[in-house]
Amino acid sequence: MTIIKPPPVAVAPPRASLAVAMLGFFVVALDAQIVNVALPEIRNDLGGGLSGLQWIVTGYTLMFSALQLFAGSFSDRVGARRAYGIGMIVFSVASVACGFSPSLPALIAGRVLQGIGAAMITPTSLALIREAYHDPARRGRAIVYWGLGGSVAAAAGPVLGGVLTQIDWRLIFFVNLPVGVAALVLLSRVAPSPRRPRPFDWFGQTTAVLALASLTYGIIEGAELGYGSPAILSTFAVCVISVAVFVVAQARGRHPMLPLDLFRSRTVSTALIIAGVTMAAFYGVVFLQSLYFQQQRGVTALGTGLLFLPMSGLVALLVPLAARLVNRFGRIAVIVAGQLVMALGLAGLCLLPTDSPTLLVALLMVPVGVGGSFTVPPIIALIMDHVPAERAGTASGVINTARQVGGALGVAVFGAVLAGQNFMDGLRTGLGATAVLLLVLVVASLPLRHAKQAGY
Repeated sequence: MTIIKPPPVAVAPPRASLAVAMLGFFVVALDAQIVNVALPEIRNDLGGGLSGLQWIVTGYTLMFSALQLFAGSFSDRVGARRAYGIGMIVFSVASVACGFSPSLPALIAGRVLQGIGAAMITPTSLALIREAYHDPARRGRAIVYWGLGGSVAAAAGPVLGGVLTQIDWRLIFFVNLPVGVAALVLLSRVAPSPRRPRPFDWFGQTTAVLALASLTYGIIEGAELGYGSPAILSTFAVCVISVAVFVVAQARGRHPMLPLDLFRSRTVSTALIIAGVTMAAFYGVVFLQSLYFQQQRGVTALGTGLLFLPMSGLVALLVPLAARLVNRFGRIAVIVAGQLVMALGLAGLCLLPTDSPTLLVALLMVPVGVGGSFTVPPIIALIMDHVPAERAGTASGVINTARQVGGALGVAVFGAVLAGQNFMDGLRTGLGATAVLLLVLVVASLPLRHAKQAGY
């Protein structure tokens, strides 16, 4: 009797998944960085004040952060591979819409749509890595290289943005298209992801978006309307009510999108806070220093991009070193060191005299970027190692929500502080306060070195 064996199932090589994940994080991070140096030119062309510039940045990061949890659940439901493809298509279409925007509101709307696509790309890229690499050590190294994609974007973004802005600022959005096409072509080589049907928590998602949007709106517009005005107080009230309803819905709902049991672990809770504050500091510095170089020092867009190169370029070179440092000294030690280095850079920028050479300002930005690059990858690996594969999409959504909420609120808060004072006083206040907050988190991080890896 002849036994006919079924043909073997083709398994995509892990490198294909890693390449797709890196391209996804690259284009998402590139779009966050490339826009900043073009802000003055966009204002010259489309009009708008400081709040308009903030919305160009936060319109993207707001939806990016607000939809991370939804995207994680969506990834688990339809499969990470399919969710990634949908997100990349949405992101690419939105980039075209931004490039052809006839007005500032249209551009902000396009940025919001880009944020939706980016929200679907980021957690699914991490989920693809989680599915492809089953060994924790190899997965940790893969996550570091995933972070390298974002670091390369951070290095290329300001310079590329400066070059393209010299020609036409609209080109900064069209540059996303070839990257998107390449990612979709490579995605065809990745094996289909398993699907795990889960009901969507529409109520929770709606209240989450409402809470973040109202908070961001209140911070940005409150600088102009006054934080005691009825409109702004009402906005903050909406935020508080939305947060309360969201928490109750997640605690009592049958299918919550945010697993609240994650926050029972002090290690996970502290790590998420550190990730948020780190991104707030990084995004805030990029936003403020882009305006500082061009508006206060008269540097061109290209010159501004080049001044960001010492920070972003060194970050891209040192990211692989993070994995070796983690292996030698442990994750907590590297996280603490990263926060200290970042706080040192912020303090230096805060205390620098107004007439300091621009090159010196650029060099003092280096510790901010390097500290962030040493902090984020070990935090992500710390959390992902304690998450089973079937919850990889949701867990990566939680991680990236914390990071992007920090980035969105960082730009909003830094801009609000800037609007309430003269430029240099506002810049120093924002940078100094963030440095102090990072030092507080260093103290909170130290006990984590004694935490056991069991549980979370």
